[in-house]
Amino acid sequence: MRRVFPSPPPSPRPLAPPLGAPAAGPPLLIVAHGSRDPRHAATVHALAGRVAAARPGLRVETSFLDFNAPSVPQAVRRLASDGVRDVVALPLLLTRAFHAKSDIPAVLREATAQLPALRVRTAQVLGPSPLLTAALERRLREAGLTAADRAATGVVLACAGSTDPEARAVVDGIARRWQRSGWRAVRPAFASASLPRTDEAVRQLRAEGVRSVAVAPYVIAPGFLPDRIARGAREAGADVLAPVLGAAPELAELLLRRYDDARLPVGHLIVA
Repeated sequence: MRRVFPSPPPSPRPLAPPLGAPAAGPPLLIVAHGSRDPRHAATVHALAGRVAAARPGLRVETSFLDFNAPSVPQAVRRLASDGVRDVVALPLLLTRAFHAKSDIPAVLREATAQLPALRVRTAQVLGPSPLLTAALERRLREAGLTAADRAATGVVLACAGSTDPEARAVVDGIARRWQRSGWRAVRPAFASASLPRTDEAVRQLRAEGVRSVAVAPYVIAPGFLPDRIARGAREAGADVLAPVLGAAPELAELLLRRYDDARLPVGHLIVA
């Protein structure tokens, strides 16, 4: 394997504020999954810091569904106690699966039930978006691939996994579209819930005659499932393992786009 980066690059430089960026509005509450792995929360905080640096004056808070503090109810209560009356909650999720459809709406309803003066608008999940594909490309370059490698390289798009058919269909669509950008092949794989696993996808590409195989984790932060992806890549002999998406500048830009979408009236959405 050429290069292995199981965790995101340290201390990313702040993203420059985009020209013509909207004025800072209501606080942005990032809702992450959470993990016992300390790298997960550290990555979420690094991404939040990059978002805040890109939008001076915007209050950016982090919260977690499980394992880490503050919890979503704790973060919501703190905002309310500070006199905040309008919040945009943004699920730090790549697909619209169970957490986006059930867990996050439920916890937000419960958290605001006793706070009638606080209005919470929920932004859309991050994926799919060309910005996520651009972040995947960035991580593959950091792992050592060049433009000259593209036509001979098969990529395994390695996701956490979900039993939700909508989420699976989205991942399949991303792989098909990404392959059209010139990669020899792009195949989805999953660390849980769905098949194939990362090692199986790597071996399948080899069986199809692909000599160079790269694994691109389609996950935001390190943790148990990303480590499983990395093990599968190593065990199957992948040539390249990219870092997780982490606090990539494209991801910070996408969070701000989703935030702005949630702030604007229906019919004025920003296309990501």
